[in-house]
Amino acid sequence: MGFVKEFKEFALKGSVMDLAIGVIIGAAFGKIISSLVEDVITPLLLTPALKAAGVDKIENWAPGGIYWGKFLSAVITFLIVALVVFMMVKGMNRLLRKKDEAPAGPSSTDKLLAEIRDELKRK
Repeated sequence: MGFVKEFKEFALKGSVMDLAIGVIIGAAFGKIISSLVEDVITPLLLTPALKAAGVDKIENWAPGGIYWGKFLSAVITFLIVALVVFMMVKGMNRLLRKKDEAPAGPSSTDKLLAEIRDELKRK
């Protein structure tokens, strides 16, 4: 029974749940980025080059039997994901820095103790 209880505590910890949520959101985000590259960027930016090469999709571009199109698609996807993650981390760091920079004022207990100290000095 100890093993099951220990595993339950581990699995329900915040860090494990956060990781699971991150993996799920990351997979969905990866699909969105893949669609952006394959369905938006490639048709808008690479259509003239693909038509000149006689290819309808970038993934099918394989001069010399090497699928350069798949590789190029993966590189573009990686660069977009890396850019978005960088922007998210930069934003989070900015938010955390603002929280750290704001000095907390003295608490009510500290104020009361300071008043008592000042009163004792006067006497």
